[in-house]
Amino acid sequence: MNIYIAFGSNQALGRITPRELIEQAADALEEAGVRLVARSSLWRSPAWPDPADPPYINAVAAVETSQSPEQLLQCLHAVEARFGRARGQRNAPRTLDLDLIDFNGLVLNDGDGLILPHPRAHQRAFVLAPLQEIAPGWTHPVTGEGVAALIDALAGDDIAATRTVAAFTAAG
Repeated sequence: MNIYIAFGSNQALGRITPRELIEQAADALEEAGVRLVARSSLWRSPAWPDPADPPYINAVAAVETSQSPEQLLQCLHAVEARFGRARGQRNAPRTLDLDLIDFNGLVLNDGDGLILPHPRAHQRAFVLAPLQEIAPGWTHPVTGEGVAALIDALAGDDIAATRTVAAFTAAG
């Protein structure tokens, strides 16, 4: 299976740091029947659109699940809510952001919020850099471009500002 989930956080939840939130979210996904089979390093990227906001910690994981894409998206939203995600203003700082990037190359727009592949993943260094780390042969299901070509197409500043900072491992 080639299912990829992007993780992001730039706000603490009480005393839980963004890095710890990502680690704990990975554990919560495992508890929900989503097996993480590969994990990128943790990466730091500037907040967007306001770089004055705290920087993000990002990662990507390859997963296996028996859930449908719709069920997996619901699972991701439930984990986000468990860790304090409040949906409001788009691109606002958040405790946790979990995005379904690709589900076995499926191309889908169900009109109810599920769009595959993720509609902006190919434009985001903070998704592509960690994705390339664990899936260097990944190709975009719509454009057919490989992850390396997509990274090359981004502005140099986007990639330069996105840096690996730590290992992404199971918490505990």
